[in-house]
Amino acid sequence: MTFEFTVHPTFNFVKSFGEKFKIPVVKDCLKIPASMGKGYIKFINAAPGIRFVLHHYTLKQDLHLKRRSPEENNDLVSIVFNSKEVPTGLTADRQSAIQFLKNHGSSIQIASSSLGTETSFPAHIEVYFAVIGIQRQALSSLLRIDKVNGPLETILHGNNLFFYHETMHPEVRRILKQMAAINDQNRLSDLYYSIKSHELIYCLFDKLLDRGGEKQSPVNRSDIDQLYTIRTAVLADLSQPPQLNSLAKMAGMSETKMKQLFKQIFGDTIYNYYQNERMQEAGFLLKYAGYSVSEAGYHLGFSNLSHFSRLFEKHYGITPKKYTLAG
Repeated sequence: MTFEFTVHPTFNFVKSFGEKFKIPVVKDCLKIPASMGKGYIKFINAAPGIRFVLHHYTLKQDLHLKRRSPEENNDLVSIVFNSKEVPTGLTADRQSAIQFLKNHGSSIQIASSSLGTETSFPAHIEVYFAVIGIQRQALSSLLRIDKVNGPLETILHGNNLFFYHETMHPEVRRILKQMAAINDQNRLSDLYYSIKSHELIYCLFDKLLDRGGEKQSPVNRSDIDQLYTIRTAVLADLSQPPQLNSLAKMAGMSETKMKQLFKQIFGDTIYNYYQNERMQEAGFLLKYAGYSVSEAGYHLGFSNLSHFSRLFEKHYGITPKKYTLAG
C-alpha cells in the first residue's frame, strides 16, 4: 500500500489520504476501516503556523509513504516522530516485527519540506507516528533564541536543503502516547493537542542544541541515502566495530566527508553511534527476545561480561540483571 504526496503550506494529509483510499474524513479525523486494520489519522491546527498530523494504527498491509519534492521551495519545516512497538499477542509475524524494530527503531527526522523522503511501516506494527509542519517564522518565534548557529541556523535561516536524524528518547515516546489517548469529546482537546505539540518541539530542539555550533554542510537526497546505507551496515552486525575505510568505499565517499556528514545528520560519530545502538540492542534482547545477560553480552561481541554490564548500566542507569527483572 503506497501513498505519494507533495507537502505545501496548506496541504492536508488526512484529506488527501482519505481521497486516495476512499475513506471518509469526519472533523479532520480518518478512521482506518477494518479491511485495512485499526486506528486513525487526525489533523490538528495546533497553533498559527503549526499543523499537526497524528497517526495511531496497526495495519494489515505494509504502508509506504513517499513525500515528493515540490516544484517550488517553501519555508515549511517538517518534523516526523516515528514510534513503533511490537504489539502484545502477535504470534506468526512477531519475528519479522522484531527484526524491523532492530533495524529501524524509533526516530525523529527534521527536514526541509522541499526534500523528498520515504517512510515504510510493515504490517502488524503498532505505530505512533506524528508529523509537525511548522513555518520557519513560527518556529523562530516559538524558540525565542537570539543567536543561533549549527543545526538551528540551518533550519531557521539556511538556503540549502537539510536533514537531521535524532533518536527518540522515552519522554518523546510518552508524549506521543498521551496524544494518542486524548479524548476528542473533551471541550479542551484542541488546547491539549497544542500543548503537547509544543512539548514535542521543546524536547527535540533541547537535544539539537546539544549538537553545538559547527558549520553545517549542504546535503542532497543521494547523500542521505548513502548515509542511511552506512547506518544500516553499522547496525547489521553489532558484535563487530565499524570499519571506516570499508564503509567509505561502500558509500562512495571519502572518509572525511563520510564522518563529517554522518555526525551532522545523526548527531554523533560513527563509533559512538555504534556503541549507543549496541546498548539499545542489548536492552531489546533482554526485554523482547528472552536472552539472558550472558547470552546478550556474548551475542553483541563482549568477551568480558563485567565490561558489558558497566557499559549497560552507564547507558540505562541500571544493571542488565535488574533491567531483566524489571521486565
